[in-house]
This record gives sequence, structure tokens and C-alpha cells, in this order.
Amino acid sequence: MAELAALEDPKVREVNEKHGDDHGVNLGRLRAIAKRLKTRQELARELWGTADTAARLLALLICRPKAFERDELDVMLREARTPKVHDWLVNYVVKKSPHAEELRLAWSADSDPVVASAGWALTTERVARKPEGLDLAGLLDVIEAEMKDASDRLQWAMNHCLAQIGIEHAEHRARALDIGERLEVLKDYPTPPNCTSPFAPVWITEMVRRQHG
Repeated sequence: MAELAALEDPKVREVNEKHGDDHGVNLGRLRAIAKRLKTRQELARELWGTADTAARLLALLICRPKAFERDELDVMLREARTPKVHDWLVNYVVKKSPHAEELRLAWSADSDPVVASAGWALTTERVARKPEGLDLAGLLDVIEAEMKDASDRLQWAMNHCLAQIGIEHAEHRARALDIGERLEVLKDYPTPPNCTSPFAPVWITEMVRRQHG
């Protein structure tokens, strides 16, 4: 904790706070510490228990994803107060867990939109990597009905799923494009030069072009 405190940079914190993250540690330096420590599950649990954001990010880098029980991951997600901790927990830990599918189903139906967004992130992963058994038309039905009025994090996750369906599954592409065009979610999102817009029709079209390029 002392080492993490010494890495605190007010300028980094100022940038992070604009994105809802309450820490000031450069992530490259954080990864360097994780590389030195290697995998240390018990230390990861202790770091998580501090509730400090930088410590939790480090915990997620040095933990053993398959060592967590299903209920433990559920509690951790609900404790993950900041976007970066939430994203790393889902992407670095839960996606590698044997409990991922069970949690995907439970979280997708949760009344907390931040928890539900994690369920949609796991669904997007399946759309891309293991779509067998997924009701893609049904997912599009839910997105069409609910995405426009969803809260920010949930809307972002549903939009990513919409784009992924359009990118990966040609038979659903026309409908995915149509839903994106009509709902106009993230249409005016500020996108830096040389980056692809998160507006689904633009995102889908660009990624399909690259695949066939």
C-alpha cells in the first residue's frame, strides 16, 4: 500500500476522475508491480479487501481467476465502485472463470443497471467467441426495446453487444444496423481522429470492411 501511495500522481488522478475512477496511479507502473509480484492469490484477496481502487486493480492483475467461487465474484462485482475496477474484474477475471456463464445469466437479469451491464459484457463475449445456444434475435429484441432509455453503463454495454452481433453475424447485420440507425445511441459521441465511433452503424460497417479488406 505504501508503494502504491508513492506512485500517486495528482495529474493522473485528475484525468481518471473525469471517467469516474478515484485513483492517481499510472497503469503502466501498476502493471510493472504486478509483473514483479506474479500470481499471488492470497495477497490479491488482501488488496481487494482494502477497498482502495489502485489496490483492487493490482489485485485483479495478480489473482488466479479460477480460484474465486461464484458467490465471491458476485460480491466483488457489487463492491466494484469504479468503472475501471468493474471492467477489469469482468474482463480479466470473470471471463476466465468457470462460473462465467452462470453469472452472465444472473447479472443480465439484475435490477441494478451496473450489475446488468456486466451481464451484457459477458453476453458480448459469447456473441463473438461462442454464439452457439444464444438467441441472437431475442437479444436484438431486448436491445431494441430497452437500450435507448438505459443508464449510461448499461446502454454502453448493450450497444457493444448490438455492434458485435452486427459485426460477427451477417444474417442479423441488416437488423442490427437498422436498430442502431433508429435509436441513434452514441451517434454524437466525441471520437478522436483515427478511432472508430461507438455508434453501432459506423462501428459495424467499419469492422466488416476491415474483415473483408
